[in-house]
Amino acid sequence: MEELTESEITEQLARLGIESGGTLMVHASMRSVGGGKGGAISVLNALRRLLGPDGTLVVPAFTSDNSDTSSAHQEQIRGLSDEARVAFRENMPPFDPVITPSTGMGVLAETVRCHANSIRSAHPQTSFAALGAQAAKIIQGHHLDCHLGKHSPLARLYDMRAQVLLLGVGFDRCTAFHLGEYRVMDPPRRTYRCVIRKDGMRQWWEYEDVALDDSDFGRLGEDFERVSASGAVRKGRVGSASCRLLSFVDAVDYAQSWFLERRVTGYGRGPGC
Repeated sequence: MEELTESEITEQLARLGIESGGTLMVHASMRSVGGGKGGAISVLNALRRLLGPDGTLVVPAFTSDNSDTSSAHQEQIRGLSDEARVAFRENMPPFDPVITPSTGMGVLAETVRCHANSIRSAHPQTSFAALGAQAAKIIQGHHLDCHLGKHSPLARLYDMRAQVLLLGVGFDRCTAFHLGEYRVMDPPRRTYRCVIRKDGMRQWWEYEDVALDDSDFGRLGEDFERVSASGAVRKGRVGSASCRLLSFVDAVDYAQSWFLERRVTGYGRGPGC
């Protein structure tokens, strides 16, 4: 396949209907997009051009390895002796929103996070990074004991009626669905731990929050797409990647009702945090 130019990427994204002046949450796999001149930078430039000076781009900048309660941490210490596990835990660096890299979020998300004008939220496990006119409004006020609920950027994205772009990834990566978990009455909760810096000192932070579970997001997304009104989930291609553009509000509202009907036995323990 020939390398895509930035203009070609812009044209292909434009066909989806990204709103100029709007707010866009993006999950992307650059590997799925394929060859392109400029790579993630070209995609970022194309998205910002379509959003315009009044628009805002948001990406997840999660750090699931900053934890001793996550599957990412368990994978890191797999095969270590008890002594080595203790040493590993004692040397885990505290989260720093300026320099801590995201974990498994992809090249585009890291490109946004590292942009000179981006703003990152302060949550040590489920932070977000944003660029654009409404970045500060979306990012500020992310409570340390609220991963993805009403005191997180997801709630502001809902209020702003943002769009969601799944670029080369499936519904299993649709973070918006998590807000639906919080909006179910009395969702199951669990304990989380991570490393933070407080008053200049490294320390472990333990808190309780909703038991996040993305194990059924793929099925949820299939149902959402099937029952959505014609045109509500817009499909297209960018390079080699299939992509979907959808309403953040529609995704959250449907997820909330879906969880009420399908998760009869309660939530599972999500792997991410």
